[in-house]
Amino acid sequence: MAFAFLRSVVSKLALTGLVLTALSTGAQGFEWPGTTSRQQATTVALTELPAEGQRTYQAIFDGGPFRYEKDGSVFGNRERLLPREARGHYREYTVATPGARNRGARRIVCGGALKAPSTCWYSADHYASFRRIVP
Repeated sequence: MAFAFLRSVVSKLALTGLVLTALSTGAQGFEWPGTTSRQQATTVALTELPAEGQRTYQAIFDGGPFRYEKDGSVFGNRERLLPREARGHYREYTVATPGARNRGARRIVCGGALKAPSTCWYSADHYASFRRIVP
């Protein structure tokens, strides 16, 4: 009985340590155990994206049309928040923001072929953070 209690306490302390580490370093600087990169720990279901994001995602696979000239242009990954790939691998697309007078801050960045990207990422804060889109 004492052993089970001790194991439970150690487990809770370990989990608390993980959460505190994640909070103290910020979501971008923490890597969950068992993942190969910090981005794998942060995902968003396609159905959880705003309606504008879901439409943009579908337009990417349809080859357009896109509202903004910059849509489909190469994304340089200068922030290095996405996995490292050769230049030209990533392309960016605007997710419309209702009421915004410009492109707003929301983007989808996809890697791979234009009409058949291998992975797409959502940023609601103009590349400050990304969540991998899970279809």
